[in-house]
Amino acid sequence: MKVQLIHPPLYLNVHAMTALRPSAPLGLAYIAAAIREAGHDVTVIDAVAEAPEQVTPGKRPQLFALGLRTGEIVERIDPEADVIGITNMWSFSWPLVREIIGQIHSAWPEKTIVCGGEHFTGLPEYLMEQAPLDFIILGEGEEGAVELLDAIEKNRAQPGSVDISSIPSVVYRDANRSPVRSLQVRPRNKGVDDIAWPAWDLFDMDTYNDHNYVAGVKKGITVPILATRGCPYQCTYCSSPNMWTTRWYARDPKDVVDEIQHYKDSYGAVSFPFQDLTAILKRDWVISFCNELLDRDLQVTWQFPSGTRCEVIDDEVANLLDRSGGRSLALAPESGSERTRKLIKKMMKTDSLLNAVRSSVKHNLNVTAFIVIGFPHDIPEDFKKTRQLVRKLALLGIDDIAVGFFFPIPNTQLYHELIEEGRISLNEDFLLTPIFANEKRLLPENNYCDHMTARQVTRAKYSILLSFYGTSFLVRPWRIISILWNALRGKETRKLESFLIDIRRNIGVWWRGKFERRKSPATTP
Repeated sequence: MKVQLIHPPLYLNVHAMTALRPSAPLGLAYIAAAIREAGHDVTVIDAVAEAPEQVTPGKRPQLFALGLRTGEIVERIDPEADVIGITNMWSFSWPLVREIIGQIHSAWPEKTIVCGGEHFTGLPEYLMEQAPLDFIILGEGEEGAVELLDAIEKNRAQPGSVDISSIPSVVYRDANRSPVRSLQVRPRNKGVDDIAWPAWDLFDMDTYNDHNYVAGVKKGITVPILATRGCPYQCTYCSSPNMWTTRWYARDPKDVVDEIQHYKDSYGAVSFPFQDLTAILKRDWVISFCNELLDRDLQVTWQFPSGTRCEVIDDEVANLLDRSGGRSLALAPESGSERTRKLIKKMMKTDSLLNAVRSSVKHNLNVTAFIVIGFPHDIPEDFKKTRQLVRKLALLGIDDIAVGFFFPIPNTQLYHELIEEGRISLNEDFLLTPIFANEKRLLPENNYCDHMTARQVTRAKYSILLSFYGTSFLVRPWRIISILWNALRGKETRKLESFLIDIRRNIGVWWRGKFERRKSPATTP
């Protein structure tokens, strides 16, 4: 069959303190590879890469959609495509994706629309009620996509020959067009070494690199990569347990380095941001991986921008990370309060974090710490302990922190608790919450903290940032000059430089979007 995959445009919030960078869609590239390997003819409409500088005003003044407009996507649909596949990771992009699905269905009512990704896995029945899509593949998508496409193809040749309900982890429509889940849940794929590498040849990787649309710190031609799948932990704010289950599977380090070498040979790639949920989990694995890179002397850099565990990072591991090209890693304590970590099931001790930081700084690794404030149970004492922690981290020499306001991600434990308490109404305004979570101030309607007002939580955020950067620059004043000089040159060595560079980009987005809004205020993304 002919399958056309769509990577939708991305909402950008130009008022956000921490901007979400567009990046090449790793999950969709994996799906493309799997269904192509199964014998299907695959093409891709990448809304971001095909219009990397086009911005369309959203419904709120600070929101702009980056990429092709809905009508332009529909115009690019291959008339001969049998199935249209659409991904969506971010809940705040749902208004855009819903519009795309609706217009595709209106223009091509005979085409089957299949959706997948983190957002669709979190709210499948709700989304099927809102848009005329036909199937949703839940969780890990490669095997499900291949089985579903095979069933669609057989049923077209001989209607009723395959019972869709027998395919695990698929949501489909019954005879009344009501959404129904298949009875079985698909087990996690243990054979991660057998999964086809992402089909990056179907995507315009040059455009992503030319526009600095990469995850993490930009250090040359970049290709994202995944070495492990899943996470064994059960943090209450994270959707991983329901998206991936709590099973963690790692690829053979040699296979991962084979993939890195392939991208260097094919694309000239020299930088590899790992988008794993929890990459550094087993000491033996990371040591083997580093040694494999050292043995091949590939002269590449790599990083963990999404966050990783700290328990196995000691002098030996940090030294190997540095020697093998590891440049940046993010650690995610989330809070300086042991009480908060216990309540959110963040299984990490402060001593483990500090030991990992000491070793990482000693061996020249760029370190960022992720902090989240405003959990429902947070109290002023928790913020005080967080300020104390970030000052310690600054004194030890880490480069950056990122402080975000808590927001409930669909299909997480905290989300379900807030739903049961009647504090969340599942609607478009709620789904847009994440894109406002990192604005300059927390809005009262987006505050889920039981014990503090939105204004108090906002003040706590700036107090934490001031505690860290004030201490960091006081102890190492030369960093200020280095950061400003690098940002002016467009050079990235740490997260703060990336942030300053992104501000410049967002100013450009704002001006282009302002022009578009004046030209056509009612423009649909």
